[in-house]
Amino acid sequence: MTIEKYWQTFLEANNFPTETTYFESFYFGNSRESAEELLKLVLDGQKTATSSAQAEYQVSGTKEPQVGDYSIVTDFEGNPQCIIQTTEILKLPFKDMTYAICKLEGEDLTLKTWQEKHIAFFDAVGKQIGYTFSWDMIIIFEIFRVVYR
Repeated sequence: MTIEKYWQTFLEANNFPTETTYFESFYFGNSRESAEELLKLVLDGQKTATSSAQAEYQVSGTKEPQVGDYSIVTDFEGNPQCIIQTTEILKLPFKDMTYAICKLEGEDLTLKTWQEKHIAFFDAVGKQIGYTFSWDMIIIFEIFRVVYR
């Protein structure tokens, strides 16, 4: 099913106006393996948050996510799998992330492993689009709930 058809089916199922829009469609991670693993965590209810670098939005000139936004989560091939809604946003420097916050991503058992994985992720994305990771960079931490699957 196409993303647009999936979105229209969601709108109809919830009696939402047809002009209701979604923020983005995306897959989690930056590889097939991570996309599949993270999607499974979302669908199992273990992953209820995600993080991104504020610099990514600044460099690309796109708007930042807002509370209430809907997003379509896809598999690595771009097939829609669920719709999430952002329920809370925290903005803080990477160095100020705590395990109480990052454990909502459902990926790591310690702050140290979360930091290691996310430094590698933000470094890779930054090299691709034009920002540099730093411990002081602002992280946009989105807490979400699955509203359709």
